[in-house]
Amino acid sequence: MQRAVRATRLGILLVAAAAAGCQSMDEDMVQTTQPERMPALNVVDITAADRANHQPMMAEDVDSFGALGQPPLYSSVQGAYKGRPLTKHVGDYVKALTQDLIANMEYVTNKTPVGVTHFALLDSDLQQTNLLGQQMAESFVHELHKFRIPVIDYKATDFIRITEEGDFVLTRDYLELDAGLPMEYVLTGTMAKHQGGVMVNARIIGIQSRAVVASAQMLIPFYVADALIPSDGSERGGMRDGVKLSRG
Repeated sequence: MQRAVRATRLGILLVAAAAAGCQSMDEDMVQTTQPERMPALNVVDITAADRANHQPMMAEDVDSFGALGQPPLYSSVQGAYKGRPLTKHVGDYVKALTQDLIANMEYVTNKTPVGVTHFALLDSDLQQTNLLGQQMAESFVHELHKFRIPVIDYKATDFIRITEEGDFVLTRDYLELDAGLPMEYVLTGTMAKHQGGVMVNARIIGIQSRAVVASAQMLIPFYVADALIPSDGSERGGMRDGVKLSRG
């Protein structure tokens, strides 16, 4: 009789131990199957020192990251560039624009010289540009030359000016320029601020006919355009979209 009672008690203990082991195993499985919490996105503003005096980011410029409580990578507001790695620059977008121009170009050959002007702000009197419009013109000179299209740099003079600041052959004084340059076509265009970037409209026009013989269009993101920094260190005064205005 005592043996039977002991066997019964032993069986109860074994069942209780097995139940406790199963509960512990279930808790371990729950703990191991729970997904790890992702750390918060840590974005460092590597340009904070240069942009300390610029306007802060507006609420309407917060992107999908901001909606989740995370700081956005970039914004359309000048000074909101947040260290996004620049895998492309303005020259890369000009290269794509040039390829598009070449694809639908008419009449322009390796025997028809082309001039390149700065790109004008579309919502101005077309006599204003900025650093982006100036840099795109420089990049187009390079890209057209790569396609063996003769480019005339009409800002070049027939002398070298030697000064304390350096030696220069280019000028913006129209009185020092040659009015008889053999240009048959000119590459020009406009820029318009767009949600997320700057819409660039490029075209090649005949000097005499005014006919458009090639055209291209592309959106340059704000974080690419904002990467251009004026060399004079000017702030918001006389600037639009983060780059200094200059009148033609």
